[in-house]
Amino acid sequence: MRDLRPAADRGHVHHGWLDTHHSFSFGSYYDPDRMGVSDLRVLNDDRIAVGGGFPLHGHRDMEILTYVLSGELRHHDSMGHAGVIRPGEIQMMRAGTGVQHSEANASRTAPLHLLQIWIEPDQTGAAPMYAQQPLDAAALRQGFQAIAGPGHRVPIGQDAHLLASWPQAGTTVSTALNPARVYYLHVATGAVSADGQALQAGDALVLRDETALSLTANQDSQVLLFDLRGDRDAH
Repeated sequence: MRDLRPAADRGHVHHGWLDTHHSFSFGSYYDPDRMGVSDLRVLNDDRIAVGGGFPLHGHRDMEILTYVLSGELRHHDSMGHAGVIRPGEIQMMRAGTGVQHSEANASRTAPLHLLQIWIEPDQTGAAPMYAQQPLDAAALRQGFQAIAGPGHRVPIGQDAHLLASWPQAGTTVSTALNPARVYYLHVATGAVSADGQALQAGDALVLRDETALSLTANQDSQVLLFDLRGDRDAH
């Protein structure tokens, strides 16, 4: 079963320095039918203007992933980490017992485009931690690759796995699916056809009881595939 989530149905908030689309209920955007999928709770598509950013603020008990699409993100946190995250990298921050951090556009000339992802952990009160890793662009162009998950160099403290692929225009990538799991496919950039279903940037598919997924890229694209527990309520 496949449930299309069009980009136009997402929540949209414009704060001047921040233009953001929410795939699930977040902040001032609330939709009882869009509270998350399994343990995936937040997927925000953020565009941050030059000079913009989130001042120091706190989080607890959430696995937070940041995926930069264009531009540069400057990060500081209370664990002592400071640096810049660029396209082709993924960052994870485990909030656990409590972390404070700030995020800002690191460029003086170019806007920043990123995805902010929150996954509910399998246990609360864990020790905070941080990870940041480059992605293998050549492998991602060939097919789906695991970029975060339990036991990965970018860990997730939950039975949740994040895969990604960067298919080039005209190419097809495929992966097997476990029908006992639920999957959330998000088109980050470009345009693809998922087994005949046309998807544009910002569109998503929820997949249940499926055994395979095949994507053909109509443009150079970036897609994320969340492999999630199927025994959780999904909206």
